[in-house]
Amino acid sequence: QGEKLSHALRISAYVFSTGLLMFTALANSVSWFTQSITLGNFWQSTWLEFYEYMEGDEWTIFLIGAALVPALAFWGFNGILLVADITGKPTFITRYRIQLGKNDPVDKKKLWKAIYTALGNQFFVSFPMLVPMFYVMQWWDTTFSKELPTFQWFLVELSIFTVVEEILFYYTHRLGHHPVLYKHIHKKHHEWTAPIGVVSIYAHPIEHIVSNTLPVMTGPMLMGSHIVSVAAWFSIALVTTSISHCGYHLPLLPSPEFHDFHHLKFNQCYGVLGVLDFLHGTDRMFRQTKAFERHKVLLGLTPLSESIPEPPKKEE
Repeated sequence: QGEKLSHALRISAYVFSTGLLMFTALANSVSWFTQSITLGNFWQSTWLEFYEYMEGDEWTIFLIGAALVPALAFWGFNGILLVADITGKPTFITRYRIQLGKNDPVDKKKLWKAIYTALGNQFFVSFPMLVPMFYVMQWWDTTFSKELPTFQWFLVELSIFTVVEEILFYYTHRLGHHPVLYKHIHKKHHEWTAPIGVVSIYAHPIEHIVSNTLPVMTGPMLMGSHIVSVAAWFSIALVTTSISHCGYHLPLLPSPEFHDFHHLKFNQCYGVLGVLDFLHGTDRMFRQTKAFERHKVLLGLTPLSESIPEPPKKEE
């Protein structure tokens, strides 16, 4: 067992380091292209104007970047999904439902409980956690710099944030499935076997701290990232986890099949990227299903549930 774990860790290190090098090389090309098509120093001048307007008040700037902007991204995205969940319209969206026949329509009593819990986690768990984070970021003396990081550096940071989140989330999430912890903490999140977007932060407060918030906060605190990078990363993380839970496999968006399968089967697909699941063998069942075949970005308009349907159930 020890040799297997050691082998898995070596492969993880190889995959992550190789991926980071490739991503950094790609960042050089993307950065050049982006800087070529943008209007000079537009973002830099906009940031300076905002900084001067706020009179350099770092606490207020931090709250706007680390709390307000991500919250608007989360509820803006989920607001659209909630309309589809409640009304079943527009049918364009509901055609892409993963677990057909589930949440059609969503149980409103259960939905309101999820919304109240999500709001409670944001206001009474996530926001207070920003206080110690603020002092950590202030210690770095780079978070509120008047000079924005380059786009190239932001892409490098983004890759590091993603790796840190994958490692921390996988192991804390898998720990949450230990029978003792699951019964008292993680079971709340799994009340939804067919999740919707807002359920991404529907969790016990302890789980929200350990598995939802810390894995996302740790990367920027380790890197001493600029508040603009923090705002972008927090927003991306919240929208991405909403997509993973949304219950719809929509065109051009990342596939939610992986995490949706976790809610359906409970003991598969613990991570975000799936790398650690592959190394630890916690995606073997998933790889044998039609859901795995559908686990890709949909580039057309035909729902994957139609082009790659589930096999007919055997008659008893």
